[in-house]
Amino acid sequence: MPWTEITREQYRRDDLRYASDMTDAEWALIRRLLPRANRRGRPRKTELRRVVEAILYIVSTGCQWRALPQEFPPYSTVQGYFYRWRDTGRWQRIVSVLVRR
Repeated sequence: MPWTEITREQYRRDDLRYASDMTDAEWALIRRLLPRANRRGRPRKTELRRVVEAILYIVSTGCQWRALPQEFPPYSTVQGYFYRWRDTGRWQRIVSVLVRR
């Protein structure tokens, strides 16, 4: 949908901590593309939404992995998820869904 005065409200990011953070509507689009927690083994403690938002922060700011703000999960965790998702093609699907929307 093109950017117009009528649709401007849905593109506002004033209430988000960072401009790269996702809205609830954007999160709803990609949540189903992310892996579910494994029922066996150690329970997942990291919220995948925060991981995706950290990756989007790095992409939008160009910062180094180690310069990731403290509000996000540890950079090594984010980096591990990103590399795994990149190698399996999952990150490409996530980006495609967000861009198409």
